[in-house]
Amino acid sequence: MRIVETERLEKLYHYYPSVASVITCHARGRANAMAAAWNSPLSHSPPVYGVCISTKRFSHELILEAAEFAVNFLPFSAIELIERVGANSGRDVDKFARFDVAAEKAAKISAPILRDAYAAYECKLREHRSYGDHELVVGDVVAIHYDSRAFTADGILIPERVLPALYVGADGYVTLAVESLKWLEREKYKA
Repeated sequence: MRIVETERLEKLYHYYPSVASVITCHARGRANAMAAAWNSPLSHSPPVYGVCISTKRFSHELILEAAEFAVNFLPFSAIELIERVGANSGRDVDKFARFDVAAEKAAKISAPILRDAYAAYECKLREHRSYGDHELVVGDVVAIHYDSRAFTADGILIPERVLPALYVGADGYVTLAVESLKWLEREKYKA
């Protein structure tokens, strides 16, 4: 049965699952990490990436101060790390030390890149704009890190090699059923 809701619209979770990411930043002499499911590419040329972050988050403050951030994509095997960095505030705990987060130096920014990430984007802050209780933080991608074994030559994820962490809401995660993958040839479907 289809339901039409016109009153309680704040429970807007019907678009899940979405790729879970860990946003890293560095300012005030310390690194921080936060989980984010609201993230998306915004442009291929130039490469631009956006992340929605609550203005209450410590990472939001650090990103605006540093004017840069990194977006790290982790495999399903790392969902406990994603949940740990999402459930704790960097104001209260050094997440890298407390959760033994392995990180590497970025190429062009000060935010760390997570060693377990199968891909990561280094971003310089382009702009940020408020939308209700979150801000869309937009960055120009200035460097890309990726595990070459996890992608085709065209940059397409090979799910048999890396199963991405997908967030379904309410602290739930899922990944792909590789056997359900079907590649379609776009030219066959053009009118």
